[in-house]
Amino acid sequence: MTPRALRLLVLLVLAAGAGGLWLARAVQLELEYLEAPMGIAAGTEYTVPPGASFAVVAQDMARRGWVRSPRVFAWHARRTGKARAVKAGTYALQPGMSALAALDLFVSGREVQVPFTIVEGWSFTQLREALARAPRLEHTLQGLDSAAIMERLGQPGRHPEGLFLAETYHFPPGTSDLTALRRALTALEQALDQAWRDRAPDLPLASPYEALILASIIEKETAVPDERALIAGVFVERLRRGMLLQTDPTVIYGLGDGFDGNLRRRDLENDTPYNTYTRKGLPPTPIALVGRSALEAAVAPRVDGSLYFVSRGDGTHHFSRTYGEHLKAVQRYQLGGADRAGHASGG
Repeated sequence: MTPRALRLLVLLVLAAGAGGLWLARAVQLELEYLEAPMGIAAGTEYTVPPGASFAVVAQDMARRGWVRSPRVFAWHARRTGKARAVKAGTYALQPGMSALAALDLFVSGREVQVPFTIVEGWSFTQLREALARAPRLEHTLQGLDSAAIMERLGQPGRHPEGLFLAETYHFPPGTSDLTALRRALTALEQALDQAWRDRAPDLPLASPYEALILASIIEKETAVPDERALIAGVFVERLRRGMLLQTDPTVIYGLGDGFDGNLRRRDLENDTPYNTYTRKGLPPTPIALVGRSALEAAVAPRVDGSLYFVSRGDGTHHFSRTYGEHLKAVQRYQLGGADRAGHASGG
């Protein structure tokens, strides 16, 4: 090799080495940049689309100004094995979060969760109305009647009232209203099964469904937690003695759209399957959606001899063991109700 050729080879080797060092340093700088805060605002959410490669995600984050070198970001994700572990979904990005922290969040699958509350005592109609107003759920049930909805839930022919547990649920944005209903239905089935397993002995209830019916009446009669077991005790004792339950909420439910907000004597005498003033035993179905505490009260009543209760007008009730005591309580707490019956149990 001539001296000139040797000098050229040395220069090429030195240049290659310098270039490699420069490239390595450039990559290191980009990795350090990925550890710096992205500069996002509070409340920022980011959606990883289903089926998208992480290279596409990195490019999109670069377009938003969060990442300077999407190639290095995607390379790092592949090198660490995280690219394949990224899960589609919507994520809440926090101020001060780095791109590498965002990558870890995408891998974790901890999506944004949207709360949806089913209120104790709601009817199925009220539940449907609330679902239709929920802004971050996918609405798929418009135009369907109750029978069609129950069929989609795999429950053809079932009456929907009472079959969805009242509590707060959390869903990723875009969850369908049908999925939300299915989750509440499953929760109710599990809670009811547990309550039935834990029931008190010798209850005058033939099935878990009868316990659910009783729980729905309790739910409509009181919102005071300490009273639920007492009210359950009144109804359980009446069932044992073959007495009429005489509870207003079942009558109101049976009136349907015909109820104008004022329960009259003629309503109490209007015989429907839900009129517990004219028919013995429980009504044919629940009359409302229930929470866990009402279910627990229905299967673990506090029976103290009370057969009557009347509203005090402040949300609580006065309980009586004899009809004479009950009439005195009605006169004390329900003055002015001339067109109402001095009914035996309901408030």
